[in-house]
Amino acid sequence: MSTTFSTQADSDNSGAITAETACEIPTANSGAAPSATVGQTRPELQKALEEIVDSGFVGVSLRVHDEHGEWAGSAGAAELGGGAKPPVDGHIRIGSNTKTFTATLVLQLVAEGRIELDTPAADHLPEFGLDRRITVRMLLQHTSGLFNFSGEVYDDGTVALGIPIPYSTTGREWLDGRFRTYRPQELVELALSRPARFEPGTGWSYSNTNYVLARLLIEKVTGRTVAQEMQRLILGPLGLTGTVVPDGPEIPEPHAHAYYRYEEDGEQKTVDVTRQNPSWISSGGDMISTTRDLHTFVSALLGGRLLPAPLLAEMCAPHPTGIPNMDYGLGVFVVSTDGGTLISHNGASVGHAALMYGTPDGGRTLIAALNCVDDADLSVGAAFQNAQQRLVNEVFRGGQADPDRQAG
Repeated sequence: MSTTFSTQADSDNSGAITAETACEIPTANSGAAPSATVGQTRPELQKALEEIVDSGFVGVSLRVHDEHGEWAGSAGAAELGGGAKPPVDGHIRIGSNTKTFTATLVLQLVAEGRIELDTPAADHLPEFGLDRRITVRMLLQHTSGLFNFSGEVYDDGTVALGIPIPYSTTGREWLDGRFRTYRPQELVELALSRPARFEPGTGWSYSNTNYVLARLLIEKVTGRTVAQEMQRLILGPLGLTGTVVPDGPEIPEPHAHAYYRYEEDGEQKTVDVTRQNPSWISSGGDMISTTRDLHTFVSALLGGRLLPAPLLAEMCAPHPTGIPNMDYGLGVFVVSTDGGTLISHNGASVGHAALMYGTPDGGRTLIAALNCVDDADLSVGAAFQNAQQRLVNEVFRGGQADPDRQAG
């Protein structure tokens, strides 16, 4: 969704003007029965879901694991005008949560001795003529300075467009071409044809280009597709049967629907965009998953089941972003709250969004899936950030809001 919602865009140094920036930035604060409950009743969580729907979403599903056990529920509708709630464990386009999977995969290859974090990325990808100062670590950390192929917003407010995306003046162009297939190489080549945002290692700026290069790096080093390596090292070992690296527009059943709204000849029109080709964002945010699988993944990751302890520590080591109370590691945000540190990476993909939060030991998690009507103006942006904050407060702060900490 664009769900993407609002982002920090003008207030920080991230610059990206895509859902993959907007919606996914985590918040630093962070009547009907549930559709599914595991051994407990959590009326405060069900109430939060219903209020989130009332704020402007079509539907929302939530899965929580904490000291009270496991709880799952949903509210709203799976389709506009429909009566059925979103499936509690339905499939959702997870947007930039994909980056956490991709970073984990790179770090697993580091553990296997096939990649080194502080070697030039150009050593593995000489065909692009990358600045040799850009290391593998910088790609995962967003400190390469590379132009974001989905667009940049500069500190002075000027905008540099990249490929057509849903959240800009190119929204209708994206809609009309939403089944087009982009090759990862062409996304990288577009980015490299534009001036870098800063010298490598001298700043932080969120760029989907970094993660498309990470994908190509994985494929070059292993000789296998990123989907095959994801299956070998993450999806297979964890039994994530609901998680997909897609190669086309389809999304498995069951799923809630995603929508895009635009204006034509003075009339508002809404299109179902549940089927779309996510190659336009590639490994910046193309994956599909479920709330159950995302919980299993993030709890296993933070619990030390996927990476050796030293590499997990590197992944979660905070690097300043310029966003208050929110740093970045390698494929994860490190969020500071009064209740302690959270590890997170939210994401969105035109009408769908996913929230993924965990405590540093993976013992407590919050996973949510939202479906909405998106548009070029990110109209649901404020509601999305409020939803993030509301859920984080309920799960990690016992329902207490923190008025002094707001999303960046």
